[in-house]
Amino acid sequence: MAPRQRATLRSQWLGQQLRDLRDGSGLMLKEVAEYLQRDPGTVSRFESGFYPIRRPDLMALLDLYSVSNRRRREALLQLSEDVWQKGWWDGYSSDVVGSLIDYVWLEARAMHIRSFAAFVIPGLLQTPAYAESVIRANDPEATPEQIERWLELRMARQQVLDRDDPPRLSVIMDEAVLRRQIGDPATMAAQLHRLALYAAGPTVDIRILPFRAGTPASTYGPFEIFELPDPFPEVAYTETMAGALYVESPDNKRFFRAYDGHESLTLSPVDSAKLISTAADEWQ
Repeated sequence: MAPRQRATLRSQWLGQQLRDLRDGSGLMLKEVAEYLQRDPGTVSRFESGFYPIRRPDLMALLDLYSVSNRRRREALLQLSEDVWQKGWWDGYSSDVVGSLIDYVWLEARAMHIRSFAAFVIPGLLQTPAYAESVIRANDPEATPEQIERWLELRMARQQVLDRDDPPRLSVIMDEAVLRRQIGDPATMAAQLHRLALYAAGPTVDIRILPFRAGTPASTYGPFEIFELPDPFPEVAYTETMAGALYVESPDNKRFFRAYDGHESLTLSPVDSAKLISTAADEWQ
């Protein structure tokens, strides 16, 4: 049996915009289908994201819906290209759940990533040994081959920070992350020394939420917020044992409030870097 086709985030975004345009024009699916010389089911799949629309059909719909604004047309056409374009991460689609492929695409597309880390260091900043310990803890029944493949993907994701135009990465890290042993002490020491290097660099802003700060802004655990270029929305991401959750505006306001609230309680970047270095030395 062939695997069920999955609608990616980007195809869902494009489909939603097409549905909004059709609703705004007052046209029925049948009328749009007749205009494109397609069946209504195909148009419905365009709007659901399960069948991404190709450029000629999209241009025809933009004319039908009287989208004359040049910037809006170009944004939708760019979004269509993103739907069809394959990235290096798609090579791992058979190894991981689809929601993680969406996550990696968000990392690669983002201009700014905000991350709140409550338990472990974010994947973009992990050493191989630390990452492997995290993967084994989360998937104790995984085969050696699966672990190797997942670790390979996690390390490949970090290349986004080495680009000529890397995303801005802002990390708020609970002090517990520095104190909780992942792997052995040597793994922790190496990981925190690497973290200290990132903290001293120009592209990553790391702030520690110390124990003495008192009650945090929320107690719901780790999350990320991705700020993307037009026409994409800002997306919040949180992960549970039951699966990943992507939250778009306006429902992601709570994530922004929590992030800002945590940030107001953090140490300065300089003091955070000192605490990270001190913790690293303590693990040696």
